[in-house]
Amino acid sequence: MDRAALQIVGGGKMGEALLAGLLRSDPDLAVRVVETHGPRAEELRSAHPSLEVADVPGPAEGTLIAVKPHLVAEVAAAVGAADGGRVLSIAAGVTIAALEAALPDGARVVRAMPNTPALVGAGAAAISAGANADDADLTWAEAILGAVGTVVRVPEHLLDAVTGLSGSGPAYAFLVLDALIEGGVAAGLPRDVAEALAGQTLLGAATLFLHGDASPGELRAAVTSPGGTTAEGLRVLEQRAVRAALIDAVLAARDRAVALGAD
Repeated sequence: MDRAALQIVGGGKMGEALLAGLLRSDPDLAVRVVETHGPRAEELRSAHPSLEVADVPGPAEGTLIAVKPHLVAEVAAAVGAADGGRVLSIAAGVTIAALEAALPDGARVVRAMPNTPALVGAGAAAISAGANADDADLTWAEAILGAVGTVVRVPEHLLDAVTGLSGSGPAYAFLVLDALIEGGVAAGLPRDVAEALAGQTLLGAATLFLHGDASPGELRAAVTSPGGTTAEGLRVLEQRAVRAALIDAVLAARDRAVALGAD
């Protein structure tokens, strides 16, 4: 087995999303995907004809581990034995210490917490360096995850907070989206119209924030006329403590991530 520039262990949705993003930016990248489930391996071969698909890890400059958390220790050991190079793990709840314990001494490890919008190239991920990883390893990890979205660097102890915010955050956004759609329908809009308007409204609001210099509070004030319709809607949201509930949701998800990591 030849040495791959990058090896992705786990050809599930997130693994394939990262693969597709990388191939869009560099179609000639020498990537190997390790997928043990036969039908899924065939799907990957069909979707990416030039891709090397294997059932065991092999030599590589670097390996992305994208399997279920309970499989990580076994996979990491196999990657280490196969000279799989530096390791980037996107397995939720698996600590750097656990990864380093399963790999050979001196292994360069980066742990990441991505989120599901990576599937459409709009992900948000945070990365943390292991004991032996240097800036070059973090830059390598940023290049992989940056192919499908935004990447930030944080110390590992903040990854549970990242889980509570951007890891679980898409579900909060979907809850808000669903509620806005239902509100539009209740107000008399056809459902397809409400869906189109609500989806674009959330996308537009996020884009306006990310592409400008104003804070969320400033942007909110800019569309809130005294005594107007938006002011009345915001009054109801504050009355129902929606903002406080969202803050508590992030903290609760963070605390759950801490508990799961301790198990």
